[in-house]
Amino acid sequence: MHQPLEAQSIALEAAGIAIRLVRQIPAPLKSIADQVIRSASSVPANLSEGHGRFGKDRRYHYSIAYGSAKEVDVHLRLLLGAGVLNESRTKTALDLFDSVRAMTWRLIHPKE
Repeated sequence: MHQPLEAQSIALEAAGIAIRLVRQIPAPLKSIADQVIRSASSVPANLSEGHGRFGKDRRYHYSIAYGSAKEVDVHLRLLLGAGVLNESRTKTALDLFDSVRAMTWRLIHPKE
């Protein structure tokens, strides 16, 4: 089963981009930047942990990764709307997290 590792690899790339994007966010928006860092890093971490688990525990970690990928999407969009992020790099991160969500959805809901 290679999909969890592929999703994790893409999630690591997306998280790296997202974290670099928010490193220099101005003070009034720092709490949103901190949330980006937490949610972005949660995605590959939970994919990795889920890959090492079995049964419901595996699905639980994949579900957390999926939710965190949705959360980072919203925070990046908020900061983009505030005009403090590079639009091109943010779009790249958003597209990568979208791919991760699609892969993770299939891990959570495998075809029986």
